[in-house]
Amino acid sequence: MKYEVGSRIRKHRLERNMTQRELAKRIGVSSSRVSNWEQGINRPDVDMVSLICAALQVDPNELLDVNLSSNNFSEEERRVIAAYRNHVDMQKAVRILLRLE
Repeated sequence: MKYEVGSRIRKHRLERNMTQRELAKRIGVSSSRVSNWEQGINRPDVDMVSLICAALQVDPNELLDVNLSSNNFSEEERRVIAAYRNHVDMQKAVRILLRLE
């Protein structure tokens, strides 16, 4: 059985010009493990999904191909949201710039 999440990991990794080795290093696994995910041999554990999403700056719903919301965000909007969520230390500055505070 081939797991489709691997093709999405590969797509987002390549969009960011990242090698399997670089992704593996960022999330603390071997590059062969990333390769196995991308080939659909196996899939990442649930606890790895958030690390992968942070490294690739992608929303978990997109990586897992889940539509839990009726909001249809563009790719750029999803990337901005994911980056905002992954950079807690910068959230206050963003809110100030957007005059939300």
